[in-house]
Amino acid sequence: MLSKRVTLADVARKAGLSVSAASMILNGRPDTRLSQDAHDRVHAAAAELGYRPNVAARGLKTDKTHTIAFISDVVATTRFASGLIKGALNAAETAGHVMMVLETDGEPKRETEAIGAALDRQVDGIVFATMRARELFLPDMRIETPVVMLNATNARFPHAVLPDEYGGGRSAVHVLADAGFREGIALLGQSDAKEKGLFRSATVAQRVAGIRDTMAELDLDFVSETSVWLWEPDEGYEATRKLLRRKDRPQAIVAMNDRLAFGAYQAASEAGLRIPDDLSIVSFDNDELAAYLRPGLTTVALPHEAMGARSVELLLHPGPAGEELIPMPVIERASVAARH
Repeated sequence: MLSKRVTLADVARKAGLSVSAASMILNGRPDTRLSQDAHDRVHAAAAELGYRPNVAARGLKTDKTHTIAFISDVVATTRFASGLIKGALNAAETAGHVMMVLETDGEPKRETEAIGAALDRQVDGIVFATMRARELFLPDMRIETPVVMLNATNARFPHAVLPDEYGGGRSAVHVLADAGFREGIALLGQSDAKEKGLFRSATVAQRVAGIRDTMAELDLDFVSETSVWLWEPDEGYEATRKLLRRKDRPQAIVAMNDRLAFGAYQAASEAGLRIPDDLSIVSFDNDELAAYLRPGLTTVALPHEAMGARSVELLLHPGPAGEELIPMPVIERASVAARH
């Protein structure tokens, strides 16, 4: 049989004070004008009785439930973007909020149901998140609670937290340039000539722009550019095999993501080449497997945990509307060798 819930009145009775006095003490009111002894008695009584505040009742009085909704496509059920939810959960806990997680698999019907469930529970705000950065189209529903887009954008909701893909692209090129590479650099996964008129996403466009602008600033040219539409290991393997058969075989590769780089590792091994002695590789995302490759893969990381945390902070303490870009750090491992 379930025990009766301990009420504020029970705490007040045990402490020998009125309910209003106990309430002010437990809510941290700085102007209670009650003695230290009264404060100590109330906190001791609450601890002894196992009192927990009725959040639902408090919400009716304050119009705050201290609950945040995290609505995503497949963030919670995939390892690739789990840092988004981890960062958001940590920030919510730090702020004294609980977070309800709703997964939609990107289906409009489930998105509508998830938003309805969040609004029915009177959440204090909603974070809409996507596994891969993109423009997110949401159901045409009335949403009056604060909203922050995480790894996504939407015209209706101007607050968005995104990775600084342009800066990340610049960093990848600087990794090779700082190691002394002035020639023999190949781009794996994208080609302006082959992809003219095609559009992947705004974030990919920013990554590419950062790469190309930095190459131009440093007066560097790619020895080859290979368009690969699906950035998966098999495609990286096949594309790199072809690259390594060229007379002007590349000395270094900028791979558009870690999964392409995984394939490049395999192709290099089959060709009898050693990384990084014969072929240096830098890529993007910091996929979990990047640290387990041998040698470890140097990569420009997607700052998912920092992004998730910032989305909750921005939700609870809104700043100016617009996109907030989170820097992408370089994770230096051992896939790039210094040129002498």
